[in-house]
Amino acid sequence: MSDSEDGGPARQPSANANTKSAHKRAKRRKRARARKSGKRVGTDASVSKGGLQAGPKTQAQADSDGCSPGGERKQKTKRRRNRRHGGVGASGARPLSVAGKEAAGTVAGGGAAAGIVTRVAAGGSTNGQSTRAGDCGPRRDRPVVAADARRRESPHRSGLQKEWHSNVGGAEASVRPAAGEVRLARAERNPRAGGYRGILYAALDLGTNNCRLLVAKPEGRAFRVVDAYSRIVRLGEGIGASHRLSDAAMERAVEALAVCRDKLVQCGSPVRMRLIATEACRAAENGPLFIERVRKETGLSLEIVTRETEARLAVAGCTSLVAPDADGVVLFDIGGGSSELVWLDLRNRCGARGLALTRFIRHWTSLPLGVVTLAERHGGTQVGPECFEAMVEDVSQHLTSFTMGSMLSEAISSGDVHMLGTSGTVTTLAGVHLGLERYDRRRVDGAWLADADVSAMIARLLAMPYEERVDNPCIGADRADLVLAGCAILEAIRRRWPCKRLRVADRGLREGILMELMAADRKGRTSGRSRH
Repeated sequence: MSDSEDGGPARQPSANANTKSAHKRAKRRKRARARKSGKRVGTDASVSKGGLQAGPKTQAQADSDGCSPGGERKQKTKRRRNRRHGGVGASGARPLSVAGKEAAGTVAGGGAAAGIVTRVAAGGSTNGQSTRAGDCGPRRDRPVVAADARRRESPHRSGLQKEWHSNVGGAEASVRPAAGEVRLARAERNPRAGGYRGILYAALDLGTNNCRLLVAKPEGRAFRVVDAYSRIVRLGEGIGASHRLSDAAMERAVEALAVCRDKLVQCGSPVRMRLIATEACRAAENGPLFIERVRKETGLSLEIVTRETEARLAVAGCTSLVAPDADGVVLFDIGGGSSELVWLDLRNRCGARGLALTRFIRHWTSLPLGVVTLAERHGGTQVGPECFEAMVEDVSQHLTSFTMGSMLSEAISSGDVHMLGTSGTVTTLAGVHLGLERYDRRRVDGAWLADADVSAMIARLLAMPYEERVDNPCIGADRADLVLAGCAILEAIRRRWPCKRLRVADRGLREGILMELMAADRKGRTSGRSRH
């Protein structure tokens, strides 16, 4: 008898163990021969005219039932996978999580459900949250659930996800989504389109002058517009004097928001959305009460965003229009109640593009002046040269809040810095410059205007009487009393930081919201793959 390596006696296999091993080897050889010859092994119950009777079982059936060594391995692998992903019932479907059952029950009853992905129910509110509550199927095919207690909050979540607000009928001001809520299932992703099959994205911007809605579907890293809506509501009318939203203005806004709600209902697909309100609701004393009224009457829960968020979203919506060789951009968004000014310092961008350009925001400011407030202060219908200069001077005094003004001037004088304007003012100037008989977004968005062209268009509009501005197809009655106030804001910016060219953007906050929502989903999907 030989000794083992650890010094102990070597253990001899028993006769019983040898016999069992021989039997196993014989069975494996028998099954191998059966597979080669195409014969059937084992028995199974097959259906005949007389009922159930014993019949042969195929090798694949034997494997699936665990009757063969290969089948046993498959069964063990399946059990391990099921334990890792939270358990699977006898039918192979994952049982509903507690949150999923609650969400499924409340949505079916017409109540509020917890979650972020939203399918708006006609005639009622869904609390801005998921109506697709189910935690079914294997992980690669499972849909988004309302809440998943098995996942932990990721420390790398983006700021947008952390401050995500409930959008439709939310009882609370905001909700922080649980980990996994903002990540779409892989089965819903359309790899050819680069988006998510069946998922739509919506952005609503309720400003001082306009109510705008944009519904889109992802296509690669861009999106295709599915539906759009815009109506001038003049929500901030008279707010400069009373510091309150008037009853008539609130009524107009609620009517427009009800139309937006109906459009979201008609989408017929799950919609992930962000609905924001800007300066009028920020500045008005009764702004929060108006937001609550909107929630009760339309089921839409609006989020009053800060000026900093508004400036960032404006940049996010226009990054594709930044010249690839530019050393910097002076981006401005002339709104109804406020105007945002952003300096993008791109001298060291190293090829960055798209949303990555938001990292190069060097400085920004928000002026408490917009076309509505400025026109109410100085007049908008009959504007002469003296009135126009008074408006320009008023805006220039507020530009002192841009503390890096001298540094921006140096960057403009030493490099290629262009302006990028996103507002009704610059799109109107572009439409008039192009001589459009009817406004055409495809020709206006992305158009370049030389500095001399901008000066000529402002002078042309200033020389137009009010009635002629009303008749112009690119201005119309809704903007005829506001366009010169917008030109005064633009002129003040141009005089302070003169650039050789201006690019026109018929896009802005809504597009920025959509780009950030889609980018957050892509980031969540990528981080989810790395965790598994």
